[in-house]
Amino acid sequence: MSATAGPSGRRGAAIAAAPVAFVLLWSTGFVGAQYGLPYAQPFTFLALRLALAGVLLAGLAAVTRSGRPASRAQVGRAGVTGLLMHAGYLGGVFFAIASGLPASVAAVVVSLQPVLTAALATRLLGERLVALQWLGLALGVGGVALVLTPGLASAAGDAGAFPPVGVAGCLVALLAGTAGTLWQKRHGGDIPLLSGTAVQYAAAALALAAVAGATETMAIQWTAEFVAALVWLVVPLSLGAVLLLLFLLRRGSASGVSSLLYLVPPATAVETYLLFGEELPLLSLVGVAVTTLGVALVLRPPGRRVRSAG
Repeated sequence: MSATAGPSGRRGAAIAAAPVAFVLLWSTGFVGAQYGLPYAQPFTFLALRLALAGVLLAGLAAVTRSGRPASRAQVGRAGVTGLLMHAGYLGGVFFAIASGLPASVAAVVVSLQPVLTAALATRLLGERLVALQWLGLALGVGGVALVLTPGLASAAGDAGAFPPVGVAGCLVALLAGTAGTLWQKRHGGDIPLLSGTAVQYAAAALALAAVAGATETMAIQWTAEFVAALVWLVVPLSLGAVLLLLFLLRRGSASGVSSLLYLVPPATAVETYLLFGEELPLLSLVGVAVTTLGVALVLRPPGRRVRSAG
C-alpha cells in the first residue's frame, strides 16, 4: 500500500502546487517583456517567441507520442485559441508596454479578466458563482488596486496621461484573453495538450508575423539581454506557464482558474523588489493580503464552489 501511496501523494502534491507555479511563472512575463522590448518591436518579438515555442512543443509531442488533433475541426479550434490567448492577449500587452504604458498599469488592466470571465461563464458555460465567490472577485479587484495604487499614482504624476494606444492595447488583451479562456474551456478539452498547444502557437506566430511585416521593420538587436529574455519567455513561460494554464482549465472552472490572474500583479511587485530593490509600500502589502483572500474565496472546493446551471 505504501508503494502506491507514495506516487499518488506526490501526484496530489504536484497538482496542488500547479496554481502557485502558474502564478510565479506568469508574473515574470512582464519582467521578460521589459528586458526584451528595447531590442525588438513587439509583434516581431512575439512572433519569434511563439514560433520557437511551437517548434519545441511539436518536437516534444512527437518524442512523447502524445497524439495529434484528431480532425481538422480540432486543429481549427486550437487555432482560434491561439489567436485569442496568444496573438490577442500577448500582442496587446506587449504593444501596450512598447507604446509607453507602464507595465504595472498593463498588469492591473488585464487582471480584470476574471471579472469578465466569471460574468460570461455564468451564461456561456453554465457556471454559477455563490455569494462568497462574488465577494472574492470584488476583493481581488480591490486588492490589485491597493497593490498598484502607489505605483500608478507615481507614474501618472511623472508622465502625465497614459498613451491612448497603450490603453487600447491592454483593452484588446483583456477582451482577447477572456474570450480565449472561455473558448478553450468550452471547445478545447478533447484536444491533445502538447500538439494542440503547438497548433495554437503556430497560428498565433503566423498572425503576428503578418502584422509585424505590415507595421514593423522586424529588426532585432541580438544583445545578451534580448537572448536571455527570449529564452526565458520561450521555455518557462510559453512552455511551462501556458501548459499549466491549459491543464488547470481542464481541471477547474474558467472563472476559478482566471481568478489566479489576480495574484500576478502582486507577484510582479514582489519580483521587482527582489530583482531591482524596489520597496513595497505598506498599502501594497495590504493589497497582497486582500488579493490572496479574494482568490481563496473564489477557489473554494468544487463541491461547494460551482452549482449546476440546471
